[in-house]
Amino acid sequence: VPALATEPRFAQRLREHLEEEQLLDGRYRLQEVPGGRVALPVLEEKLSQLRLPGEMPCGLIWIQDPVPSRATRRQTPAQKLRDELRRLLGKSWSEELECDVPRAWQRHGDLVLLSEDSFRAAPWEKLGPALWETVASALGARRLARRGRVLPDGMRSPSVALLLGQDGWAEHVDNGIRYTFDVTKCMFSPGNITEKLRVASLPCSGEVLVDLYAGIGYFTLPYLVHAAAAFAHACEWNGHAVEALRKNLVLNGVQDRCRVHHGDSRQLELRDIADRVNLGLIPSSEEGWPVACRVLKKGTGGVLHIHHNVETFPAPALPQTPVLRAERESPEGAGSDGEAQHPTEDSGKETLGARIRPAWQRWAEATAARIRGLLAELHGQPWRTSILHIEAVKSYAPHVHHLVLDLECRPTLP
Repeated sequence: VPALATEPRFAQRLREHLEEEQLLDGRYRLQEVPGGRVALPVLEEKLSQLRLPGEMPCGLIWIQDPVPSRATRRQTPAQKLRDELRRLLGKSWSEELECDVPRAWQRHGDLVLLSEDSFRAAPWEKLGPALWETVASALGARRLARRGRVLPDGMRSPSVALLLGQDGWAEHVDNGIRYTFDVTKCMFSPGNITEKLRVASLPCSGEVLVDLYAGIGYFTLPYLVHAAAAFAHACEWNGHAVEALRKNLVLNGVQDRCRVHHGDSRQLELRDIADRVNLGLIPSSEEGWPVACRVLKKGTGGVLHIHHNVETFPAPALPQTPVLRAERESPEGAGSDGEAQHPTEDSGKETLGARIRPAWQRWAEATAARIRGLLAELHGQPWRTSILHIEAVKSYAPHVHHLVLDLECRPTLP
């Protein structure tokens, strides 16, 4: 870091001069240097404007290990990012540009994934690579990418542009499980962390799992690594996700306990094999219900975990059952440091209430009835379906909630 070194008696006057000329680098504190002098850090990008004041003896030096100022140590990454961009833009900085600076992002190892509305104003384009290098430095990243809308291709493929770096493969660790994936080709949903943690705690020892929408292994891996499922059949039709899934099984040492089925899960040929079926597709997993019924063990049945987006409109307070509860509140948002703890699908979230809402209960009961009918039609005998739990994972928009229904399905004894 460049600095002006002067005698201690001139330090305050020199500081005032540098502040007036907007040359002082406030990220670092004044510090003593050899020769009994005091060094005042200056902005490297403004060295060409530096004029040494004749009335104060001083000289330009370089500090190898500058000491961060107290203000810098207290800064969140989001604040640091805005300050770095202000320095980069100088007099071109404006409120419009500040609104374009992200306040939340996803971090996957050394890669930061920015939100789709970041840095869209025209002036940013003029900065070229300097912009992305500044952003990466401020956020402690080596690579940057920016996401767009999910493509309507039936595979939830991301529209992601790599801004800095040559490779989109990244690694993310959740609850001790390693996930690797190409951010430009595969979705990753940190907002589902509460459900992944819940799945990891389920008692699945000795069970066979069928995951109909495995992706890169969001839920397959917690079932195998933490819930101790004996074996998993992971179904996925996106080739890029399948590539990542196979890598992730190896990364976590469970490749011998999982068979990957690449293709449309509706065409899955498995039957009478599963103790548990995960249907982790939103906004609706309804197309997978017949397959889920078919793969359940016909002699003993099992448990279905059915994901669905349920719309709930505001209504006057009504008595609600205290039995079924949404155990975790999980509105998505950013942590206080600006890094998204649960990166959002939609930024306008409402806090989830602790109790099950009537609309959720109605959806669960209707789903249980549908599944009961499908099982009876498939096997030619009555089945019993019991609602074990309704989990509120997150909200996607006001009044739209991602729910998971744990539904126990058992054949009725003669």
